[in-house]
Amino acid sequence: MKQTQPLIIGHRGAAGEAPENTLVSFLLAVEQGAHALELDVHLSADGEMIVCHDETVTRTTNGTGAIAHMTVEQLKQLDAGARFNPRFAGEPLPLLAEVFAAIPNSIMINVEVKCSYSDRLLERFTELLQEYDRLSSVVVSSFDHKILVKLKQALPELRIGLLYTANFASHRLMAEQTGVEVYSLHPYYKLLDAEDIQDAVAHGLEVYPFTINAEAELQQAVEAGVTGIITDYPERLRRLLATHAKL
Repeated sequence: MKQTQPLIIGHRGAAGEAPENTLVSFLLAVEQGAHALELDVHLSADGEMIVCHDETVTRTTNGTGAIAHMTVEQLKQLDAGARFNPRFAGEPLPLLAEVFAAIPNSIMINVEVKCSYSDRLLERFTELLQEYDRLSSVVVSSFDHKILVKLKQALPELRIGLLYTANFASHRLMAEQTGVEVYSLHPYYKLLDAEDIQDAVAHGLEVYPFTINAEAELQQAVEAGVTGIITDYPERLRRLLATHAKL
């Protein structure tokens, strides 16, 4: 029986080929065959969900300062593309709402929460999930597992994924110890082996390791039986899976 192929999950879109966490990057990943997208969110000073990895805009834009201290109007004036390559000049920081609007619901979106938990985070996230009918096509992840537990308790249908960089004795049992239903594991790819993966999958967990880019390591992950791979190069993984399917 042939193993089901893993989901291609575009890390911050197609971050190896376009400016990370921008609409152009997300659309490129979809064009390249990604089944899902991974992105990061912070809350702006006026309580909107902004797609950006860092707490500040300094690394990825032509501006400086903490996202939490800037309004949407201020954030929208920044260029989030030129630092990656001048041909992307003028690409703005997107709102999570804009990503939801631009990406078909058939594409799963892994929303990684980078900011602290707050009532406003829950309120705005809930509004967006309802407005764009995204509850069934979103997985929310975080390295802060307490945030995920709070979101899951408030939104029982929400799918949560645990991000981590530890080599637990049992990855599955670690998930069970959260006390809520966990949808997926998002481990650093070097800190799990085929037995960990098989055990987790056998107990109903999805396994989406991050961030795998080298072809040999992509191949190893596929052979180990992961159910999704987070990568900066969706096209590279798509080609590898097409070859793998012919074997």
